[in-house]
Amino acid sequence: MSVMKFAPTMLKQLFKKPVTKNYPAEPIDYPEGSRGHIDIDIQKCISCGLCMINCPSSAIKVNKKDKTWTINRFDCVQCGLCVHVCPKKCLSLNPGYQTPGPKKYTYSQTHIMTEEEKKRAAEAEARKQAAIKAAMEKKKAAAAAAAAASAEKKPEA
Repeated sequence: MSVMKFAPTMLKQLFKKPVTKNYPAEPIDYPEGSRGHIDIDIQKCISCGLCMINCPSSAIKVNKKDKTWTINRFDCVQCGLCVHVCPKKCLSLNPGYQTPGPKKYTYSQTHIMTEEEKKRAAEAEARKQAAIKAAMEKKKAAAAAAAAASAEKKPEA
């Protein structure tokens, strides 16, 4: 008896187009306004940390020393605030989602220095070392002058 109640619906659906999408075979068209996931162009990144500071869920970590950028995809709420505050516009909010994996992971990228950046860094380090050496010499000269001045005052006393 219960089959007979379902039969009209079943026969009607046999001749209609399927309601579901054939996802693996056909790519999904994401609706307008869907947020997706955060991507980074690490070569543009200056490791300022504004994205990390403004992330409401603390999903982004920036290590200035190592020039690494890491995001925990499970903590990210895809608000897009990091994209808006980035001064170099190296972050983007792309439609679509990460492919699922067998375990939870974080996405991390490291800035690889180009030859020009290495050259600029070496020049900056050389200028820094020269400034330190000049400051040390100036300090020694001031100490020597102070010692000479105190040596001159002692005989008068």
